[in-house]
Amino acid sequence: MVIPAQNNTWAQGHVDPWWGLRHRDLAYINEPFNDPTSLAEWRRLGYSQTRFTGDMYDMRNSEPAWVDPFRGVFPFERLSWSFYRMTPGCVLPAHRDTYDRFKLIHGLEITHSVVRTIIFLEDWASGHYLEMNGTPVTGWRAGDWVSWHNDFLHLAANMGRTDRYTLQLTGTV
Repeated sequence: MVIPAQNNTWAQGHVDPWWGLRHRDLAYINEPFNDPTSLAEWRRLGYSQTRFTGDMYDMRNSEPAWVDPFRGVFPFERLSWSFYRMTPGCVLPAHRDTYDRFKLIHGLEITHSVVRTIIFLEDWASGHYLEMNGTPVTGWRAGDWVSWHNDFLHLAANMGRTDRYTLQLTGTV
């Protein structure tokens, strides 16, 4: 794995997908977005939807056995995982992750060593979108990933007709 530099850059790569479609069978739930500052800014900009997040299945649940191989591919010192399902119509405007839950779980106060990696679990479909600091990311294949340090600006949306599935790995280096 190539770890991106901490100077507002991001990295891309690929792992051979071994998981099939098992991520579709997880018990996803939806929770409110956890950053009131971003929510206030989005409202000011005119976003009017009631939900700003996709559905999640995360470390508060039992870990599927087929998640373990990711630890060998992305050798973080600390690791948390969260499966993320974006249904059609879901928009997550530009934001910087706060890692509040990750910091709580791992007893961290600062985030300068935190890395977030998003693995695309299925091939790209029309309307699925990711943007990394103003650069569009589309056309991915299952197993493609993007990674960034700390509070990198990004956004995601599903303007398509099918669910968009990713696995978020958060760790420290």
